[in-house]
Amino acid sequence: MGGWAIVVHGGAGVDPNLPAERQEEAKQLLTHCLNLGISALRSSLPAIDVVELVVRELETNPFFNSGRGSALTEKGTVEMEASIMDGNGRRCGAVSGVTSVKNPISLARLVMDKSPHSYLAFSGAEAFAKKHDMEMVDNEYFITEDNKGMLKQAKEANTILFDYRVPLDSCGAGVESPIVMNGLPISVYAPETVGCAVVDSQGRCAAATSTGGLMNKMMGRIGDSPLIGAGTYACDLCGVSCTGEGEAIIRGTLARDVAAVMEYKGLGLQEAVDFVVKERLDEGKAGLIAVSKTGEVAYGFNCVGMFRGCATEDGFMEVGIWE
Repeated sequence: MGGWAIVVHGGAGVDPNLPAERQEEAKQLLTHCLNLGISALRSSLPAIDVVELVVRELETNPFFNSGRGSALTEKGTVEMEASIMDGNGRRCGAVSGVTSVKNPISLARLVMDKSPHSYLAFSGAEAFAKKHDMEMVDNEYFITEDNKGMLKQAKEANTILFDYRVPLDSCGAGVESPIVMNGLPISVYAPETVGCAVVDSQGRCAAATSTGGLMNKMMGRIGDSPLIGAGTYACDLCGVSCTGEGEAIIRGTLARDVAAVMEYKGLGLQEAVDFVVKERLDEGKAGLIAVSKTGEVAYGFNCVGMFRGCATEDGFMEVGIWE
């Protein structure tokens, strides 16, 4: 197998009762982003440019949790984070606490290309963006009515969290607990993160991840998405982007572990993905997408669904949500 390949995701942990029209909307957006990436790859754009291009598109559309449409903090504001990594030389850039940069993934790319550092956060990241004339918008631009409603639900759910985790037995009959991710019932959990992994026709791998983080998160909370090796990783073997319970992904250094078990255990790409999902998440719920330098695509998750799509140079294309 060889040639270019692309995988995208729009977050793990999908409400099992997601209406059919919302499912279709998600699939159409993922298909649009795949086609954008396919066109770029056919035009010989390097993998690092393609992952930035695709994630920018996902940030601009409010459907998923990144850029416009980001999950809201406990204060009702947006604090975004993103990272990008070029497997060719293992160069990387990351940002956190971004509140007014229209496309955080492009700021992460700018940090990689134009700064002496790998990671900038909060006011420093914003100042760097302004210095380089990046497009800035008011924080209100990122906030949607849907997410205002979700924040209200999340706050209410947090006040009665014990009801979700402990079956009630007052009448001798237990009440089944809904699935919980990151401390929220799945119905009020905003799918966390968008991402893309690409290998180009030269065998160069890259990955990019962007998110608004966790709905109702504490101010200043940083998840896995901007952490190189946790939410994003790329090297000369593969490119990986993760999504789900950030704290569990951080503990498991999930993205880096895919590359590590390929390198040190000799596993193939799908084997490596399956291994880390099974062995590195403890009790956390998450998913990831990956490409290999030989043009393979893979994904895995241990939760209720993951918005995802992939395409390869030989004509294979797939978009899905469920198992």
